[in-house]
Amino acid sequence: MKQTFYLLLLCPLLWSACQGTKTISRDTTDTADDSTSAPLFVNSGSLFSILDQAEAEGKLVFVDIYTTWCLPCRLMDEEVFTDREIQDYLNKHFISYKVDAEKDNGPNIAAIYEVQVYPTLLFMDGQGRVVLRKDGSAMQTEFLKLAQEAVEKAQSAP
Repeated sequence: MKQTFYLLLLCPLLWSACQGTKTISRDTTDTADDSTSAPLFVNSGSLFSILDQAEAEGKLVFVDIYTTWCLPCRLMDEEVFTDREIQDYLNKHFISYKVDAEKDNGPNIAAIYEVQVYPTLLFMDGQGRVVLRKDGSAMQTEFLKLAQEAVEKAQSAP
């Protein structure tokens, strides 16, 4: 009986803790040369158009596969993707794309890339081949190292 009572008390507390109050807005205008802008998470319904754009610009593709209920995903939005050094690096080397795994074409992309964990971070070449993959979140230092490693691997690939 006590356990049920405590559970009923904790549920609203946990629910409110899971609701983020901080919002992240991103400018999706074409300002790739502006190093002060947030990463250009391209608003597109098609991964193919992102891959085509990356090929045309000689860049890699970074895909953040997330869900709205994922706390580590929100933490990355708030702490990692707002970091200026990471923004600059992503803008220089990648076309960045966010995919909600539960909406629109997200379930298809999640199935194709066999996503089991959120977030899943994919660093791809312009053909859609995964150069580097990270299942789960990464904070600033680890994320920047992953992005740099992806660029190095892509440059050394035949």
